[in-house]
Amino acid sequence: MNTNRLFMWNKAALLLLALCISTALFTSCKNEVDIETGDPYFFIEGEPTGLSVGVKGTTSKVSYVVRSNRPWKIVPDHEVDWARAFPDEGEDDGIFEIIVNENMTFDLRTVNFSFVVDGEEQSLLYRIDQEKNVPFIEIIDAEKGIGIPAVGGEVTISLNTNVDWEYTISNESWLTELEKTATQLKLTAGRNFDRKRSVTLTVTSPSIPELSEDLVLTQSSGSVILEEDFSWLNYGNVIPYEYSGEKRFDSWTDEEKNKGWESTPSEFSSNQQLVYARPGFVKLGKTNYGGDLISPKLDLESTSNVKVTFKAAAYISAGGNIDDKVLNISVLGAGEASISELIIDNIPNSRAEDEAGVVNDIWDPERAYSFTITGATSQTQIRFLGGAFDLRGIGQGKNRIFLDDIKVEIINN
Repeated sequence: MNTNRLFMWNKAALLLLALCISTALFTSCKNEVDIETGDPYFFIEGEPTGLSVGVKGTTSKVSYVVRSNRPWKIVPDHEVDWARAFPDEGEDDGIFEIIVNENMTFDLRTVNFSFVVDGEEQSLLYRIDQEKNVPFIEIIDAEKGIGIPAVGGEVTISLNTNVDWEYTISNESWLTELEKTATQLKLTAGRNFDRKRSVTLTVTSPSIPELSEDLVLTQSSGSVILEEDFSWLNYGNVIPYEYSGEKRFDSWTDEEKNKGWESTPSEFSSNQQLVYARPGFVKLGKTNYGGDLISPKLDLESTSNVKVTFKAAAYISAGGNIDDKVLNISVLGAGEASISELIIDNIPNSRAEDEAGVVNDIWDPERAYSFTITGATSQTQIRFLGGAFDLRGIGQGKNRIFLDDIKVEIINN
């Protein structure tokens, strides 16, 4: 072995190590001096210079990390309401986001943001360019159409558009305009005493005639006396086992309670009314205690036989455990139901199968349940009860049921 060469290599390595340690100590000391008493510094990790976005804006989070030892602000070069930094100021190190709204105009939009550190503008500029939009008219959920109960009432049609618009209806004898705004049309429908009927509403733009969008509105036949989809409820989560945010009946607003639905205060659970609002459907009961939902009195002029159709699903936990699935049916007031109990074998997905519930559609019309009531009158109400009010010692002690799309139709006169 060449010992001289080994000695020279070791000497070079030691010199290099000493230099690295010296540089690190100098940098550490410099940063400490900068933070406490040195000159202001400011930089953004990654050194971004700008952002180009489409007409929809920043649909996902765009954030940056600031490194500084002084107060800083982010300032646009002109007043804008479509793009912003949040927060737009900070002390020392921090994080800010860039938020860009949808561009509803037909113009390319540009703004430059400058950065002011301790009162002094920096050389760094951040530029945002956004694509221009094209004229469009979109009726929200037009492909689904709108269903109107036979009893009539208010109908709301929502639009997403960046042009002026007007509408026509193929046969408007039973529809009347209540209000028209830039993005919404409210109509009122008269009561239908006859067969099911449909009309087509067409939205067009006077300034751009080639733009057009159609919507079919269908009103149930006069034999349908109750039709409820709970679209006026919007609490919690559509995923059945995600119960955070759902709202118990006794906490519903007066407007929601005035829809006519009722629930029995449970003496076994501090007189709580154990039906819970979700987005467009309801849940009956909680662990150890069942809850009920009672319909409004039926809109009948004479004694009739009726058919009740509804959608229901049993509760399943995220881990796949299914509740007892029992739904009790009873009639308050006049009339007799053809059944007193149903086993709800319509089961949502467990987390392991499909968290979003896309494949297993528990609200598929083909999965609806039905029964009849003979001798119904204007005093008749329908009660849906998840098992029993007190479930302690019964089965698993869990019998939560989801309900939606309840319809009552006269089947004889």
